[in-house]
Amino acid sequence: MTVTQSPKSPTTDTPPRIRPTAARTRPSGGGPLLAVIALCTAVTAANIYLAAPLIGLIARDFGASPSGAGWIASVAQLGYAVGLLFFAPLGDTANRRRLVGVLSAVAGVALIAAGLAPGLPALAAAVLVACAATVVPQLLVPLVAERAPAERRASHVATVVAGLFTGIVAARVLGGLAGQAFGWRAVFFGAAGLTVLVGLLTAVMLPAETRPRTAANPFKAIAGLPGLFASSAELRAACLRQGGLFGAWSALWTTLTLLLTDADGPYGLSLGTAGLFGLFGLVSTVAGPVSGSLVDRFGAPRVVTFAYALTAVSVPLFLLGGHALWALCAGAVLIHAGLMAGQVANQTRALGATSTPAAANTTYVVAAFIGGATASALAGPAHDHWGWPGVCAIAAAWVVAGWVGGALVARKK
Repeated sequence: MTVTQSPKSPTTDTPPRIRPTAARTRPSGGGPLLAVIALCTAVTAANIYLAAPLIGLIARDFGASPSGAGWIASVAQLGYAVGLLFFAPLGDTANRRRLVGVLSAVAGVALIAAGLAPGLPALAAAVLVACAATVVPQLLVPLVAERAPAERRASHVATVVAGLFTGIVAARVLGGLAGQAFGWRAVFFGAAGLTVLVGLLTAVMLPAETRPRTAANPFKAIAGLPGLFASSAELRAACLRQGGLFGAWSALWTTLTLLLTDADGPYGLSLGTAGLFGLFGLVSTVAGPVSGSLVDRFGAPRVVTFAYALTAVSVPLFLLGGHALWALCAGAVLIHAGLMAGQVANQTRALGATSTPAAANTTYVVAAFIGGATASALAGPAHDHWGWPGVCAIAAAWVVAGWVGGALVARKK
């Protein structure tokens, strides 16, 4: 990863503690460092979704129903949200080498505890801790953006974001296959080994900190997030726009299994076959680098517009996909490409919006998470009352809300 930094203009919102006095080049891991960071992001992000494809095996082992064990996947999301609030903002003040190393070790120990869990409560507690420590990607994205040259910043961010989406897909697809072959406990043990190995390697390869040492107070960092959101129109626009895209994706993708596996529906697929639709997530991995190049060349606003166009086209295709498989597949490709393009463009905007990139990144991810979780929560009842068209209506509403909300904020800048 390139680490050359150019002097910033007086109008650039750059933190005083890292503003260079002259252009200089610092030692760097170059390409290998960026590759290791992307790998670390993939491995750690996978931990959040590790339990989801294993729920059936876990339930059978503990003598519970799949619905009775399904809340483990929700605990994983809760743990990630807690870790995001408490640890991610510390990237602006704490020693990132030490923080990445400690969090990777904690996650590894918690994953081992999950593999040894004697029952569902113990498993839930271990998953909660493991996912709270799995916020390493949100510590590394601001670092990458900070050290990348301005003309290639989005491309570098896209590499890391692509790693994150690859990890999510791998957890859902490969995690289930490995669980069937070796048992769900072996999956947690394997994840523990990978998390510690890759996490510690990343910590060792990270560049030495040049910032003054300051005390890291997570409560103070959390308290400052609402004020940071209110103070930056650019950050608010990025949050609203990505909340709309992620909400549309969440509404459709979290309920797609209901459409595919409904015995009285048009497809009636098995759960395993329906799970293969997760492979469409690999579109995000391919679209990431392309999106980064487009942002660097044409700017984030144009790419965000393109992302919304792709997502807007995908929604009627999903609606048509209620009876036509080809439309469902085409919609899946477009919505993943739109989500990734928006993620790269909006996150790049958020990281450059304030003088505290880690806190801004936390605000951005939390806002997107809220948008996605809210749409997902409404999609289930909408499906129960109005079927698949109700789910598509929720997705369409989020697309409109995200675009209009972002436009109104941008107009007030």
